[in-house]
Amino acid sequence: MDLILLLKAVILGVVEGLTEFLPISSTGHLILVGDLLDFNDERGKAFEVIIQFGAILAVCWEFREKLLKVATSFSGSSASRRFVLNLLIASIPAMGLAFLFGKYIKAVLFAPIPVASAFIIGALIIFWAERRQQNLTDVSVRIQSVDDLSPLDALKVGLAQCAALIPGTSRSGATIIGGMLFGLPRAVATEFSFFLAIPVIGGATAYELLKLWKNPVAFSGEFTLAIVVGFIAAFISAFVCVRWLIHYVAHHNFIPFAWYRIAFGLLVLFTSYTGLIAWSH
Repeated sequence: MDLILLLKAVILGVVEGLTEFLPISSTGHLILVGDLLDFNDERGKAFEVIIQFGAILAVCWEFREKLLKVATSFSGSSASRRFVLNLLIASIPAMGLAFLFGKYIKAVLFAPIPVASAFIIGALIIFWAERRQQNLTDVSVRIQSVDDLSPLDALKVGLAQCAALIPGTSRSGATIIGGMLFGLPRAVATEFSFFLAIPVIGGATAYELLKLWKNPVAFSGEFTLAIVVGFIAAFISAFVCVRWLIHYVAHHNFIPFAWYRIAFGLLVLFTSYTGLIAWSH
């Protein structure tokens, strides 16, 4: 048993769970932490995608009553059908672009400098969105929960999510901040981001599993165990994070995360420029 590999799996799982739903980019953190842990080969990249499903299961468990209600009332409830439709509409733009340009994005942008730059640019957008959020719009008054979203609202959030294809931007950040810029209340934008993660990340996980399944050598016993360990670590840490974030957005804004993004981005740029850390991505 490779204990070092399992330790890496735990660390990456915790990083995934803690960053997936915060507007600070789980992908950016996984790229950089994976680089530091020397777990950045093709299997490492597949591992990072697969353990995201552990975080998604945490969301499913936290909102199990809502999801069960939608599933059981789908045929007879227009609200449940609209909820599912909104998730599909919001998922299509980013999934379509990922299918068309995913390989190019991974080849060019999955590197410390682009990630750090995206961290800083994303912080500036958060400052802008929070300033706009101070003045509630008519849309904000109309929408009090995710059930109030229209298909057009969902499409706008889905288009904003496309920015998350740039590593370091943050999928949750793009959807939450994008929703806020389109006039959604902070709490509603955050909750819809939770639900939207289910089809988007679930699809990405299924795709990576399919690729690994076609390559049986990749599924060695130790690597499979590492996936299980990372999956569990991601589930636990994500569950804690989701619970915390729900309470946080009820009384606070995202400005602290913007400052964190700037500090983190500058740290990566500094270490890369000075050679203190030999980033290999």
